[in-house]
Amino acid sequence: MYGCCEVSADRKQATQPRGSAFALKDAPVKQGLAGSSLALGLLFALLARPAFGQQAQVPATQQPLEAKTELVKLDVSVLNASGDFVDGLTENDFRVLDDGNPRPVAFFAPVSAPAKVVVVLETSPAVYLFKDEHLAAAYSLMKGLAPDDEVALVTYSNVPRAVVNFTTDKSVLLQALGNTQYMMGSTSLNLYDAVSAVIDGVSRYPGKKAVVLLTTGLDSSTPARWTALTQKLRDSDVVIFAVGLAGPLEAAPDVKEKHGKKVSGAAAFDSVADTGGALTLAKADAALRSLTEITGGSAYFPASDEDFAPAYREIASSVRHEYVLGVLPDHDGQYHKLTVEVVNPDSAAVKKKKKKKKKKHEDQEYRVSAREGYVAPGP
Repeated sequence: MYGCCEVSADRKQATQPRGSAFALKDAPVKQGLAGSSLALGLLFALLARPAFGQQAQVPATQQPLEAKTELVKLDVSVLNASGDFVDGLTENDFRVLDDGNPRPVAFFAPVSAPAKVVVVLETSPAVYLFKDEHLAAAYSLMKGLAPDDEVALVTYSNVPRAVVNFTTDKSVLLQALGNTQYMMGSTSLNLYDAVSAVIDGVSRYPGKKAVVLLTTGLDSSTPARWTALTQKLRDSDVVIFAVGLAGPLEAAPDVKEKHGKKVSGAAAFDSVADTGGALTLAKADAALRSLTEITGGSAYFPASDEDFAPAYREIASSVRHEYVLGVLPDHDGQYHKLTVEVVNPDSAAVKKKKKKKKKKHEDQEYRVSAREGYVAPGP
């Protein structure tokens, strides 16, 4: 069933992710929940609880979008060449194409509201080599988020583990990142199952939700796990951002680990158990791009440690600010490809940013991100 600006079409449950059974050790367990995401539902119920002494509140000025009509919700980010959010756009500045056909915008609202952000960190030997650089740059992500944005931390190698509850205290997450324990030696990486588990847990909460992946993108599971994940993402309103950590690691110097063992950038990738037979960095990068494109996020591939901070700042800007568009869905039970374009950037706020006026459809100054499609309800 569709709600206004929120797609939740009924579908069969995907295969249970192998990494979904994890929970906080000190968490009280609620009974009576069923389904393939039991442990994750419990986990994120705990992650979303308010800090001690606080009451859970919904800001009076930013209520969840509700209405009686069926609409497909599109969270749209528009960034300029500097990675800054472009504000001041109106409904007339956007065009939505459904399988290539224009679709009228039935709902429009610029939104700057609190978000729940889950940082998912790979803890493989490869990422260990570059942990100091991306940890330092993570300050840019935390600084760019608003004070009322909530953050949580999940780490994974073969299985995901919840490390930090949802909190508005960004320093707690940064401290946890600095204290993360990394795997050494051969290990399996189940990125797809970890993402699937996090999506299951956080999807049931209202409002803006984002997942930030800090990962090489490598995964040692079967192709069926990828298929199950992509199907799930096409029916989810969670936006995924990915920071690929593989590039700088290929040229990383040898690092002497505290037990005396040396690990090089190239050797670190050899420690990933390849059960599928074809784990290449190119395929890993392509997978990260696909995950972000499906959900309307962005993928970043820093070539050096200087590239991390700009990527994190841009992610923070996209998480905090967006335009929410709603379009009427088809009723054929099929998957529909969506394209969102900025076609009429003529509002005063935008004109100030333009050195010279271009034709509507030729304006290349802006990068528009929105989920790539939706599953239509049946006839």
